[in-house]
Amino acid sequence: MAFHDIRFPVAIGFGSSGGPVRETEIVRLSSGYEVRNVRLAQGLRRYNVGVGLKTLDDLHTVIAFFEARSGQMHGFRFRDPADHQSCMPSGTVAATDQSLGTGDGSTTTFQLQKTYGDGAGSVARAITKPVAGTVQVAVDGVTADAADYAVDTTTGVITFDAAPGAGLAVTAGFGFDTPVRFDTPHLDAAIEAFSSGRFVSIPLQEIRG
Repeated sequence: MAFHDIRFPVAIGFGSSGGPVRETEIVRLSSGYEVRNVRLAQGLRRYNVGVGLKTLDDLHTVIAFFEARSGQMHGFRFRDPADHQSCMPSGTVAATDQSLGTGDGSTTTFQLQKTYGDGAGSVARAITKPVAGTVQVAVDGVTADAADYAVDTTTGVITFDAAPGAGLAVTAGFGFDTPVRFDTPHLDAAIEAFSSGRFVSIPLQEIRG
């Protein structure tokens, strides 16, 4: 199994449906109270890209992409239409969008992450597939020179040439893809679906990596 650093066709993916899935184990006690346990620390996203197929050419493109990934074997990048950058989809990426941590004078590596939440709770999602050329980094609110750090677009790790000083906030803005694989061993697409308005189901499953 390998990860192919290639993105699913954006034009087809734009019409997809899907989002995060949270698995919670719920046990109802005899008293009527519930015990709830989260099975995954972070949600895993699922998508259906079949919704985005509009023409036979689109279908041909997906078949070729599916074959090149050996079906479910190899992962790839997917641009989530609703969640693909450090700010709101309608916003402009800025170096102060997301907190990566606080400098201590010795740590030089920081993982890109995006925090989701509100006043009652929040969760940080590790971003492992940033889009090349989109990452901006700031230290203590001041945008850093791109020559002063390196971005690993296969892991989302930022490496500074010199460690940020103790107590200084490290932030970043970026565009990113979600690592996924096909979640079906076969493509079952009927040609008449395009004339009858039926959707083709082509599920994708987020993977860690």
